[in-house]
Amino acid sequence: MSVIEQKGMYPEFPRCGKPHARTTHYCPGCGHGIVNKLIAEACAEMGLQDDTIFVDPVGCGVFTYYYWDASHISAAHGRASAAATGACRARPDAVTIAYQGDGDLGAIGFNNAFQAASRGEKFGCIFINNSLYGMTGGQMAPTTLEGEKTTTTPFGRDSSLTGHPLHVCEVFNQLQAPVYIARVSVADTRRIMQCKQAIRRVFEIQKEHKGYALLEILAPCPTNLRMDAMKSAEFCMNEMEKEFPLGTFRDVEKGVSGIEAVAHPESKVLEAKPVPLVANCAELFDDGERTPEAVDDPSVPEKRFKFAGYGGQGVLSLGLCIAEAARLERRHTLWFPSYGPEQRGGSANCSVVVSGTAIGAPTVEHPDVLVCMNQPAYERFAADVKKGGAIVVDETVPVNFPPPEGVALYRWPAIKMAEDFGVPKAANTMMLAALKKFKLTGLSDDNLENALVASFKKKPELGEKNRELLRKASQA
Repeated sequence: MSVIEQKGMYPEFPRCGKPHARTTHYCPGCGHGIVNKLIAEACAEMGLQDDTIFVDPVGCGVFTYYYWDASHISAAHGRASAAATGACRARPDAVTIAYQGDGDLGAIGFNNAFQAASRGEKFGCIFINNSLYGMTGGQMAPTTLEGEKTTTTPFGRDSSLTGHPLHVCEVFNQLQAPVYIARVSVADTRRIMQCKQAIRRVFEIQKEHKGYALLEILAPCPTNLRMDAMKSAEFCMNEMEKEFPLGTFRDVEKGVSGIEAVAHPESKVLEAKPVPLVANCAELFDDGERTPEAVDDPSVPEKRFKFAGYGGQGVLSLGLCIAEAARLERRHTLWFPSYGPEQRGGSANCSVVVSGTAIGAPTVEHPDVLVCMNQPAYERFAADVKKGGAIVVDETVPVNFPPPEGVALYRWPAIKMAEDFGVPKAANTMMLAALKKFKLTGLSDDNLENALVASFKKKPELGEKNRELLRKASQA
């Protein structure tokens, strides 16, 4: 028997482990399968397969990357809208679609989705509402109806205990930025055809990069509703639609600024007010003085640094200086801080990686160079330094045990020198002087100085003062 090809989908679904498999993981009668087919058809019929990035959620829709023949990003639970934001900003030329469920969007990811809509991010969100958590066993969701029985509400949802169902479209409709908000269903043939047109509308808006679009789809879940396919579809029509009326809440391009075909047509909604966005990530981070891109140079070995001390000693800023000097030298570099309450007097540290080629990870477990501004830093990190590496310790730090074999130890009076120069807060600059004096960075003196000055961008006079201190200290 020949296999009927479905537009927009892969010819086989290899996850099943069977050759030529065409069976999805969805339960019989599940609304996800219908919606997946409609999305695939719309994407293919509009010629957008090569231009579309789907962001897959955690939940019943998690395996859509096995079905849709397009580009995919798998997002953490509740973070599909955040991942879609990154995708549409990094690839403003592409069509970005986030596919989310009522747990993924309505619960853990609600603020991510709400804020993305408020910013008017240029992606479409297709939101599946089946009134419960399907993948994990049918627990109550934010969209569970009052009185509806689930595994966690066996006597029916009680609004006095768990509140009322969350109306996502109505909440999002209060925002100014979205250009399209609608709710449809896949409970019968007529509704499925309406759903397909709404999905196409989402793709049209994203193809033209008009702005944020939200499409909520009411979908049956026979397994967790404990009904057959027909009865679960009737539940969608007879019960869910009472709570979640179908209709177009907003379509700016078509002049829809009120709620059509819903329970309260007299209600007034805000006119959409699109938020201007930068075109891409490069423009977002462009301050007008962009450093040239890193140049690959395999002859430059990767070097890993760890800077540690008390919060307030400038260890994070010291790491930034090394990273900035590497950027000025057109090296690949990453800076990874440990901060938060640690910046307010507790232990703080940061990692810096400098390389002539692309860097795989920002973490530094075994540094080539360790800078310690206090005793806890030495005790915590000294044993991890690589053989052939170096440790620079402030001379006030008790060295209770020797460094590992093959690791050089430098005692340096950074704190005392800063006090002697009359600038106690410049102890990190004194540590930079030690790195410069002992030639531990592999970076040029000029770039180290220029990076230090750049760290005082808002107070250039302090930058020049620290440059002078750096030169004095490194000659000591």
